[in-house]
Amino acid sequence: MKPTDIQDPEYFHKVVDCQHACPAHTPVPEYIRLIAAEKYTEAYMVNWESNVFPGVLGRTCDRPCEPACRRGRVEEEPVAICRLKRVAADNKGEVKHLMPQGPFESNGKKLALIGGGPASLTVARDLAPLGYEIHLYDEWKKGGGMMRTQIPAFRLPESVLDEEVNYIIDMGIHTHFNTFVESMKEVLDKKYDAVFVGTGAPKGRALNIPGYEEAKENIHIGIEYLASVAFEHKTDIGKKVIVLGGGNTAMDCCRTSKRIGGKEVTVVVRSPRKDMKASPWEIEDAEREDIIILNNMPPKEFVVEDGKLKGMWFEKVKAEYDENGKRSLIPTGEPDEFIEADDVIIAIGQDNAFPWIERDLGIEFGKWDIPVLDKTTFQSTRQDVFFGGDAAFGPENVITAVAHGHQAAISIDLFCKGKNLMERPDPITNLISQKMGIHEWTYDNSIADDLRFAVPHEDKAKSLSDRKVEVELGFDEKLGFKEAQRCLNCDVQTVFETSLCIECDACVDVCPTDCITFTANGEEADIRTRLNAPAENLSQDLYVSDILPLTPRVMVKDEDVCLHCGLCAERCPTAAWDMKKYLYNTAKTYNQDGSGSCC
Repeated sequence: MKPTDIQDPEYFHKVVDCQHACPAHTPVPEYIRLIAAEKYTEAYMVNWESNVFPGVLGRTCDRPCEPACRRGRVEEEPVAICRLKRVAADNKGEVKHLMPQGPFESNGKKLALIGGGPASLTVARDLAPLGYEIHLYDEWKKGGGMMRTQIPAFRLPESVLDEEVNYIIDMGIHTHFNTFVESMKEVLDKKYDAVFVGTGAPKGRALNIPGYEEAKENIHIGIEYLASVAFEHKTDIGKKVIVLGGGNTAMDCCRTSKRIGGKEVTVVVRSPRKDMKASPWEIEDAEREDIIILNNMPPKEFVVEDGKLKGMWFEKVKAEYDENGKRSLIPTGEPDEFIEADDVIIAIGQDNAFPWIERDLGIEFGKWDIPVLDKTTFQSTRQDVFFGGDAAFGPENVITAVAHGHQAAISIDLFCKGKNLMERPDPITNLISQKMGIHEWTYDNSIADDLRFAVPHEDKAKSLSDRKVEVELGFDEKLGFKEAQRCLNCDVQTVFETSLCIECDACVDVCPTDCITFTANGEEADIRTRLNAPAENLSQDLYVSDILPLTPRVMVKDEDVCLHCGLCAERCPTAAWDMKKYLYNTAKTYNQDGSGSCC
């Protein structure tokens, strides 16, 4: 194997598993250390630069970082990364003065952003400081998009959303709220230099089975139902409610129904529980509120008597999987089951919908009415039109929409400057030794033995009595500190200097996970079997040194199981090992010239 090129900015980025898994590449260990030091404002700003909505995401993120968390390799539960983000948001001081302050010098370019959700708002935040005149169009009375219409207030208080949306709007964004865009041609006729479409996936799927038309008055489409409740167009529902679907929208619908009149709320899912798309914690929260979840029951028929919905019939099935993991639902032969209902909410998915984009403008659409885009630049087949968020590739989540917004903003800026959109700016990185003395570091490298702490919840009776009462109370400062101490600081890298090594193997002796081996070089597949602990996770790289000075061997470290504890560096008598903090920031429009962070 060739020596590892640690100058490659992506090498250590991949080792920081949580940050690498985050679509917006938030420097997770960095802000967790700041929380542990009670520097909540600084922790908030580290988040804000990357993910734009720390208070929102600290409550609602789908948490792709947590399954990747290195802590989950040594015990069952990862660090509560998402909820620690909320600790920073809840305890921060004044932050607005740390953000870009308008008015900004005009660059003579004008942009239209269609849709007021996280993708469009991210584009606005990234481009406003560069002098773009930005016009934001949204059909609702406030910005936020699906964060406002599809995330219930008991999960995301309106005040938190308003605060973080307004940080962006206050940068001088020209808002056109209560404005439904009916024609892309009309927008283009206004001679914007570029247009960004961030309208989400606003079309909920219906269910065309017997009885649907007759029962329509008491059948609700999930995302429309949530929006109607959010804007108080709908304030009650029947006592017996069925929710169809197994995703997060279904969980939000059933929990909302509990708060506006539903007494017996049942979620019915056609697939097994392990295949449900809802986040495990969302399922747990629903069941904590006495909501029944039934699996392996595809809907067959709506039952209507005397013009009134009475309930639904469901089939009983079991799941079988072929050698490729493809699932088939096989009838069990058991009798169908009837469930009574006054109302049914359908939350079985949602699709893109662009009836307002004329098909003669040069914007091509592919399967499922999804625009044909370059996946790097988010540029459509019409050069001055870009897409992002759910509108780009279908339903995802807030953090993915933010990531799309950052990349689309770079593309729009390059486009407006007449530059090549594929010449993307490099990330900003640095690698800094944490050594203060012979065996002292600038960070706390001791590892807390605590298991993951539970987030406190509001009293169930109180939270169910008012849909605006937030259910999760979040960590207080004390619990936040304890949870932060569980972080393994995986951005502090063990960096090896071949020329200093005397091959005493002291680091091998002290390593608690046997991740360091001195051995003869060879092919990677062979080396992986010869390490002190076989390296079986092929998705994680091996850190390989140059040929050692005393023997024809190499140092090999399995990045997969390293705990970043620093014991190797403390034990090494020649300082061949050092602990160096690796900071990785994805490029934004405001740091393309190397000028650094906006904040």
